[in-house]
Amino acid sequence: MPFSGVVFVKKLNGENYEQGHGYANRSDNIKNTTSTRFGIASGCKIFTAVAIMQLVDQKKLDLDTLLSDCLDVPFPAFDSGIAIRHLLTHSSGIPDYFDEEVMSDFAELWDSLPMYTMTSASAFLPMFQYRGMKFKPGERFSYSNAGFIVLGLIVEQVSGLTFQEYVQTHIFERCGMKDSGYFRLDQLPERTASGYIEQGTTWSSNLYSIPVIGGPDGGAFTTVYDWEKFWDALLGCQLLSPSSTGSLLSPQIQVNKEIHYGYGVWMRIQNNEIDKFYVMGNDPGVDMRSIVYPRLNTRIHILSNNGKGAGAIADALEEQLFEE
Repeated sequence: MPFSGVVFVKKLNGENYEQGHGYANRSDNIKNTTSTRFGIASGCKIFTAVAIMQLVDQKKLDLDTLLSDCLDVPFPAFDSGIAIRHLLTHSSGIPDYFDEEVMSDFAELWDSLPMYTMTSASAFLPMFQYRGMKFKPGERFSYSNAGFIVLGLIVEQVSGLTFQEYVQTHIFERCGMKDSGYFRLDQLPERTASGYIEQGTTWSSNLYSIPVIGGPDGGAFTTVYDWEKFWDALLGCQLLSPSSTGSLLSPQIQVNKEIHYGYGVWMRIQNNEIDKFYVMGNDPGVDMRSIVYPRLNTRIHILSNNGKGAGAIADALEEQLFEE
């Protein structure tokens, strides 16, 4: 099946490219446009990181605050040395409810806990709360969805808001991201693409394959234009203090030779310089990349609602950019 989604390239010299492909709703033949809202899966982990750093700016938390000192949830088998910075950098060592090192089919999770019951961050706790550690905090990088669920629970306890309310008020509204939100899959607003899972020549929606509403580890909906607003606000220090913005966008842990992770954001370092910041997400029926090339003054946002294509298109566009 061909790519279904939107490709948006913005060069700050004014040369833009934007194009919708495929269908937002296949049953009604509604096409994807550049104003269509798409699920972004783990692409919104950066929103969770920004929320935590806002609380750090307000001195309600510290990056070295221990988990046991900021969250009233028992984790009897967790290491007592887990700090917020470990959770932000996927280095806490806590067990993941969906461990991408050993699992591949996200939909299998809902065999024991139906997806329609996953309406809050706390709903995920039975999947990892009493399990043992994978390694000691800070020992290595290991991508952890559960770690960001815990961060969301911290946001809720410290702020007194649900996680979704917090992000809506303190990030989306502050950025002017009017088309973004944590929408229920069974109550999608207008101009929102359904996610499609393709098997050969047949397809089905992802309604029963992901949580009914997104949370701290992923699942928000947004547009390519709202991604532009978010990056403008973040890079312009409108969401965080300059110091916290710098920390979030600095390499905090090494993933491999070139790739590092900050707080909720990936980055590539070449010739001792960060040449790319990016977020990415993939769920059944969802695939996305949002990329900032600081040296080239260029941004690329690719949002897909058939679970594939975003990475390959991003790589092809990047190759063209560096050839220019």
